[in-house]
Amino acid sequence: MTASHAFWAVIPAAGVGRRMGADRPKQYLELAGRTVLEYTLNIFIRHPRITGLAVAIGAEDPWFPELSIRTDKPMLVVHGGEERCHSVLNALRALEGQVSDDDWMLVHDAARPCLGREDLDRLLETLEHDPVGGLLAVPVSDTLKRGDADGRVEQTVDRSGLWRAFTPQMFRYRALMRALQTALAEGATVTDDASAMERAGHAPRLVEGSPSNIKITSPADLALAGFLLERDRA
Repeated sequence: MTASHAFWAVIPAAGVGRRMGADRPKQYLELAGRTVLEYTLNIFIRHPRITGLAVAIGAEDPWFPELSIRTDKPMLVVHGGEERCHSVLNALRALEGQVSDDDWMLVHDAARPCLGREDLDRLLETLEHDPVGGLLAVPVSDTLKRGDADGRVEQTVDRSGLWRAFTPQMFRYRALMRALQTALAEGATVTDDASAMERAGHAPRLVEGSPSNIKITSPADLALAGFLLERDRA
């Protein structure tokens, strides 16, 4: 394994984001003058080590063609699937023949527009020679409670060793595709790429990132992301 292998960004952007209660998916909501997805894509478009991008959108998505995206890098746009894992797999299949088995795939949530350059650099530098790959994550700092069916505390959970899984999650092309294909064939709908790799017997490496790399799931998250982006711009 050498550093000569390419780095590709894979962005699953086919989600509908029902919890936002908006008239369009959350990745197309406006944020500090641009859409969430435009901010997310530009993170990878502007990074010199990213070779290209593969974006999975909804089959009847009317918003993506209206985006203002300028790039000299190759960018494939494919139809996503029912769940995130299906969208990622569709994007990987579209890259068949354009990437090598050992090229790195950086799968990143469309609704994480606040990924910092330092975090992305750290992920690339930490994992580029790793035999498995890994993900950005943040150690759990809050006290965790397990609730019962009545909404009462059943147990305080030991947080030592627990991490919040973020993205990008970075794995080799062929290994990730096989892991996702196997998980789906066995009826497992994995919620992230690291889970698929874990099911395949791998131990992804945790790379500590910034808590500012938030995922937008609610109106409050959108407001916070806007603040963080304006702060970084200033």
